[in-house]
Formats: sequence, structure tokens, C-alpha cells
Amino acid sequence: MTETSLQPQISVSITEGVCSVVIDNPSQRNALTKSMCVELQILMPKLDSDPRVSIITLRGAGNAFSAGATINDLSSVLLDRQSDGSLVDQLSLADQAIADVTKPTIALVDGPCMGGGWQIASACDFIIASTRSTFAITPAKIGIIYPRAGIERLVRQAGPANAKFILFTGEPFTATEAKDFGLVAEVVHDDEFEDRCTSLIRTIQSRSRFSTHSMKRLVDLKTGTDQLFEKEWDDAWAAMLESPDMKIGISAFLKRESPQFAWEPQPMPLWHSTQGPT
Repeated sequence: MTETSLQPQISVSITEGVCSVVIDNPSQRNALTKSMCVELQILMPKLDSDPRVSIITLRGAGNAFSAGATINDLSSVLLDRQSDGSLVDQLSLADQAIADVTKPTIALVDGPCMGGGWQIASACDFIIASTRSTFAITPAKIGIIYPRAGIERLVRQAGPANAKFILFTGEPFTATEAKDFGLVAEVVHDDEFEDRCTSLIRTIQSRSRFSTHSMKRLVDLKTGTDQLFEKEWDDAWAAMLESPDMKIGISAFLKRESPQFAWEPQPMPLWHSTQGPT
């Protein structure tokens, strides 16, 4: 179990291949600080290379996902001035660190998911939300511009008109409305949320990791601007013939058995740190 901390932090626990990453700042509805954004940037590559981890979930402590960045921390999160005078968007760097993970990532949203909180959640492969969850993207209420990565993903997922509606009004919307916009994959009744999340995670864990890792990479390339898609597709198709999972899956299907897939991802290089999570 992950214990709630009095200090804002990113809490981590690993159980049976599932790494639970928790935005832990409940006194401020799990608002993100600069240090938390930097912590996510360091943590995510570690988890991607950790052989104990097969899937990563992201959620908030207590009864909120995240209220985004607090007003007091906004400048240091979005406009962090470096020693050379340049400005760094720490929120978007945290977003990128999550998006770069090669393993399946799921945002489990139960409660308010606001501003930068949605950007962090949306960096995962998809969002599962409880019916009590609410969403809002509110830069127009305080005279700022939403980070570029967040706007681009919002447009990809919701379309230009819906993205403008969400950004211009800054008004909250329900989990069901978020699903209608294309921002949430599934909405689950509050009483069934934890059971459904557990069941979904176990289902994904039972699938071929070769399949999920390869298709995640291909989907991300196709929805982005990367020009490597054709080569990646050819490489993935060729690798499928060499992977043990294809033979295992077909054999199990014919025997009406549950497949025990064997493919394991190659360790990823640690670009940011050599110290593993505790």
C-alpha cells in the first residue's frame, strides 16, 4: 500500500508487475509542484527499464486526481528559469516522460482532473474515469496559454471545435462528457471503479507484451509527426515472425488454452538517472 504523505511527492509501489504511481499532495487536491514534475521526469525512464514492472498506472491520492498546478507554483512549473536565462516548461517535460514510456500506461481518474492534471493523465495510453470524476482545462480563466503538448493532444483527441470549446469556456465537464469528447476511454460507476481497474490491468497483463509494446509504438508514430512509421512497421512485422509469442498464441488458441507468452522487452537505457525507484 502507498501511504499518504504530508509533503507533496510522487509515491510509487510495485505489486505483481503493476507499478502504481500516485500524485500525492492531498491538502491541495494533488496539485503538481515543480519538484513533482521533475520527479516524474526522473522516475518514468527508471520504471520503463525496471524488469519488475509490466504496466504502469497513474492516479491521485485520496479523492482527487489532480487540480493541476497551484497559482503560487504556476510560474515555476510552466516558466522555470534556468541559469542561462532560458525558460523550461517542467509540466510538459513530465508529460513527455510519461508519453515516452514503452510499457502500457493507464491513468485512473477518480475525482477532479483539472488543468495540468489532465495533461499528465492524457500522456498515458488512455484514461479510465469514475462517474464522480470531473474535468476542466482552465488557462483562459487566469490569462495564460495551455502548454503546447497539451493543446496538440487535446486537438488530436477531441477535434479542433471541441478543443476550442473546452479551452475557451474553461468550464468543468463530467466524465461522461469527457468520454463523448474522446478524452476518456471508459467511464465506470464509482462503486465498481477499483474492481474494474484491477480487472482491466490483469487483462492487459495477460496479453502478449510483444503485441502491446509493438502496437503502442506504431499507434504513437501514426498519430504523431514521426516519419519513421514505415520503417517501424516493417521492423515490427519482421520481428513478429521471430517472436515466440506468435507461435505460443496460435498453439494455445488451437488447444483452447490460455497462452503463456514469453517475449520480454529489452532493457531501456536510463538517460536521466541510474538510481532505481524504491
